[in-house]
Amino acid sequence: MSEHDISTPDEPRDDAAEPAASNPKDITEPPLGSPWEDLRAYVATPRLTGLRLSPDGTRLVASVSTLNKDKNAYVTSLWQVDPSGAQPARRLTRGVDGDAASAFTRGGDLLFTSKRTVPAEDEPAKDSTKALWCLPAGGGEAYVAGRRDGGWEAILTSTDADTVVLAAPAHPGTADEKADAERREARSKAKVSAILHKGVPVRFWDHDLGAETTRLFASSISDADDATLTAPRPLSGDVGGSLDGPFSLSADGQVAVSSWRTPQRKGDQHYSVAIWDVASGERRVIDATECDYESPLVSPDGSLVAAICSTRPTPQRVSESWLVLIDATTGVATPLARSWDRWGAPAAWSPDSKTLYVTADDDGDSPVFAVQVGQGANAGGLGIAQRDFSRQETADPRRLTGQGAFSSISVAPDGTLYALRSSYTDPGSIVRIDQSSGETTELKSPVTYPDLPGRLERIETEASDGARVPAYLLLPPDSSPEKPAPLALWIHGGPLGSWNAWSWRWCPWLLVSRGYAVVLPDPALSTGYGWDYIQRGWGRWGFEPFTDLMAVTDAVVARDDIDESRTVAMGGSFGGYMANWVAGQTDRFKAIVTHASLWNLETFGNTTDAPWFWANEMTPEMRAANSPHHQADKIVTPMLVVHGDKDYRVPIGEGLALWWALASGWDGEPDDLPHRFLYFPDENHWILTPNHARVWYETVLAFLARHVDGREIAGSELV
Repeated sequence: MSEHDISTPDEPRDDAAEPAASNPKDITEPPLGSPWEDLRAYVATPRLTGLRLSPDGTRLVASVSTLNKDKNAYVTSLWQVDPSGAQPARRLTRGVDGDAASAFTRGGDLLFTSKRTVPAEDEPAKDSTKALWCLPAGGGEAYVAGRRDGGWEAILTSTDADTVVLAAPAHPGTADEKADAERREARSKAKVSAILHKGVPVRFWDHDLGAETTRLFASSISDADDATLTAPRPLSGDVGGSLDGPFSLSADGQVAVSSWRTPQRKGDQHYSVAIWDVASGERRVIDATECDYESPLVSPDGSLVAAICSTRPTPQRVSESWLVLIDATTGVATPLARSWDRWGAPAAWSPDSKTLYVTADDDGDSPVFAVQVGQGANAGGLGIAQRDFSRQETADPRRLTGQGAFSSISVAPDGTLYALRSSYTDPGSIVRIDQSSGETTELKSPVTYPDLPGRLERIETEASDGARVPAYLLLPPDSSPEKPAPLALWIHGGPLGSWNAWSWRWCPWLLVSRGYAVVLPDPALSTGYGWDYIQRGWGRWGFEPFTDLMAVTDAVVARDDIDESRTVAMGGSFGGYMANWVAGQTDRFKAIVTHASLWNLETFGNTTDAPWFWANEMTPEMRAANSPHHQADKIVTPMLVVHGDKDYRVPIGEGLALWWALASGWDGEPDDLPHRFLYFPDENHWILTPNHARVWYETVLAFLARHVDGREIAGSELV
């Protein structure tokens, strides 16, 4: 888990989904309308989820998530995109259970994982197993390149060699693959799910830890016809729960890197960088006493590892975070752009290892930045201590792109960048970025989207302490002084985060299409505005963040196209915490929606999946002063409480305790209780399955209509 974020996993799965019950086959539904107005169309809208670039830069492959045939889960298909922008996208795979892009071989063959039936054996793979498939660059049918009982977690290929490094789950204590398969089969036959722990963590996000841990294997695959993986050999061996992603591999396949977790006293965790010599299996762990290393990324020439160095927060002081370069030979780390007041994350290297590309939240965007790191070539045997990095100590990264949030960044041999881009006016696009000018060109995508149902403004106001508080304001097209719109205050999670990227899970345009204006503020604790802006709210969740939100609300309702008498507040995770806090501080809102929310800060930290982090967040006195549960008797606003039982980040106990406080505090007739509790037994911190997302939005919209306008509209027919 990132030390900067208590609400999202390290590798978010925005559109991942678990199976749900099929729709009845005998129901004929009307044709789908606009996704902004028809929730059936909304959940059926394809989403871009990933991007891969071939080593020669001539092929782009995009991952597209769509509904399966039963319309109860999302599956992924792979599409080829023309990097020149001339040709339309072309579908490559049609796996019934979805296909996941993994990597290109150096010759351009596409490796991917899939649960397809294996033709040679004429039987489906086990539910837990994803076979490795290969789609030849020259055309032809995909074929199975490798199978493993238990499947694969990650596939890394080298662009200049046939080396493949694989991350795979295995049972602790098993000596080899045969023993691991036997253990897996024995547990399955005995229907044993028990796990004996000897430390923390015991679970993460929505799944249990410990029954299997990650191991690394080394293999190779050529570009010959029908080439298959050589027998994977152990690279890491059984290292317990120490291995952690992300993983990366040098261009020549000689150096692999990963995060490395080390348990500490009193249940704490420490994160370092592990560097592997792929040929020999030798491992070196690069540690830093003053910080945790996160998100390591090895340079193409294998000489450098870029990483984030994050200090441990205290209740009084937020963590500091900066980029470092680690010499892969000596282990010496040098700060990079130390004075840069943003929290950058390594995203990609230039092919010559001289430029590091990073992303960072920055004033309502998450752009790509370029950092020059000097002579990256390893040929001269130069170590980092022998290079002149003095100018990097003070030089800030160069912002390369304009508006939007960028992800899945790849760099072609000629230096051209490719990425996914989104924003509140862009549900998702594939772009080409000029390395010099930053000029961004949109390519022909596998998916297109209809026009948005409103307009967007960037606004700001001044907090009581003089701080600038920015926000996005989304308005329906017909809002005017003659027809002022009701307002929804939508509070982001984190708490360290920013409203800057499109989200299918939290889409404000669905409210805009129903006539609401939606304001998305970045109050104190938000990222992209500097360390001091975060520090304003550190340990003071219920103070500056709250007053910032109220200041933004005051500024928006002062407009003549907004109806101050019809306002609501909503948020998830930390945003849900803040919604709970708002409910106990003011009655200005007509309704409040709180999702996956923290309620009792004094007990929450002992049950979350990362208690060691929470231990450094606040003192007991801070928790008491900032905990919404102490204000339960002051809540008069109708609240819709939403929680998933598989939420291990903010466990279900928080939602249950809040619901009991609301129900037990109601002294009227039970049938007149104004509050509601929407419970999802199979969802985690996020609502991921399509039918559950539909239920979520239908329930929220019906709840708001009832309390904002006194209108009874149809809620979900599925609950």
